[in-house]
Amino acid sequence: MRKIAVIGAGITGITTAYSLVNRGFEVTVFDRNRYAAMETSYANGGQLSASNAEVWNRWSTILKGIKWMFEPGAPLLVNPKPSWHKYSWMAEFVGNIPGYESNTIETVRLAIAAREHLNAHAEKEGFDFSCETRGILHVYDDPKEFNHAAKVNELLAKGGLERRYVSPDEIERIEPALKRRFHGGYYTESDFTGDIHTYTRGLSKACENRSVAFHYGAEVEELENLNRGVKLTWADDDGIRITSEFDGIVVCAGVRSRELAAQVGDRVNIYPVKGYSITVNLNDSESQKSAPWVSLLDDQAKIVTSRLGKDRFRIAGTAEYNGYNLDIRDDRIKPLVKWCEKLFPDVSTEYAVPWAGLRPMMPNMMPKVAAGKNPRVFYNTGHGHLGWTLSAATAEIIAEKVLQEKQSNSSGVAGATIGANVA
Repeated sequence: MRKIAVIGAGITGITTAYSLVNRGFEVTVFDRNRYAAMETSYANGGQLSASNAEVWNRWSTILKGIKWMFEPGAPLLVNPKPSWHKYSWMAEFVGNIPGYESNTIETVRLAIAAREHLNAHAEKEGFDFSCETRGILHVYDDPKEFNHAAKVNELLAKGGLERRYVSPDEIERIEPALKRRFHGGYYTESDFTGDIHTYTRGLSKACENRSVAFHYGAEVEELENLNRGVKLTWADDDGIRITSEFDGIVVCAGVRSRELAAQVGDRVNIYPVKGYSITVNLNDSESQKSAPWVSLLDDQAKIVTSRLGKDRFRIAGTAEYNGYNLDIRDDRIKPLVKWCEKLFPDVSTEYAVPWAGLRPMMPNMMPKVAAGKNPRVFYNTGHGHLGWTLSAATAEIIAEKVLQEKQSNSSGVAGATIGANVA
């Protein structure tokens, strides 16, 4: 097994391609866009946040979601229009509540492992991605949510992460730009931020330099299992259909992964959960001086921030269950703008650029990093809101699984199906 196709050129697809080529595989990447990182890896919140590894599978999340359905501008929006996929996915989400603690701990471990790989790749290949190593500061207005954060800290510690309590006074010392006094907070010095789009583009160039082939503007239409591989049919920019055969494939196609998996007999129950961001262009010295440098997570508003160099400030948040819909809604963007104006009144939002992306979420909030029924079909997808945080680790895991399958075939041992989500 030598020729491997990677479907998707977002952060998971590019880190996967890089991990595979470093293990000696001949790699071809397919993406329907003209460039890498043009969908969900374009303008996310920017946080590389092991401290945000808590999965959402809790009864309190369900109750909040019901309450927020009736509040304009709330952090969560669910379109009540009937959809079998949406409601069956939500039923599975509830069914995974017993795995809340173990999945949170495992996510922390993956996030910590990912840091080393991500930084090592950038250093080795020599590209910049507006990295800020100032930590991430979680802030709380609600005493009840603050008390819950203390319990989350215990799980984070079990996963190997140190996140410490900070008082209202210390919050102000850590980030003097904040114009609001909070009840309390938690600070993770080891977390950091960066521009996911710049990073993915930089690593894609490194892959090209290592002879990875890229087919951009390539819509993968069909997958078919073969006895010794997979047949892939794709259409180019001119609509010409082309068929290629590979020894194996890795599906890193975000919200399209479910559809592609079904073609080869696998069930990968990803639902698209839309998130929004604004990139505030800091065009004047007053805005540059007044915007925070430390990354923030406002737990009550469910908003995260990152400073991407001196002249850009990213603010992101909200979760919208509304199917495969990329409309940028004004009523979802306004809360982000208002939040900025309230906490950082001297930052001009005149040049705030809105964006929306679809997070690929599994019902248990864990990425699918495994082989399918065909041991030559692999998945590295379903990272939800933590694709940027986890991708460099899951890419290494899936590349090792591909290598093991190659070695088992070389030794004449039949490949076995790998069923676990993350191993």
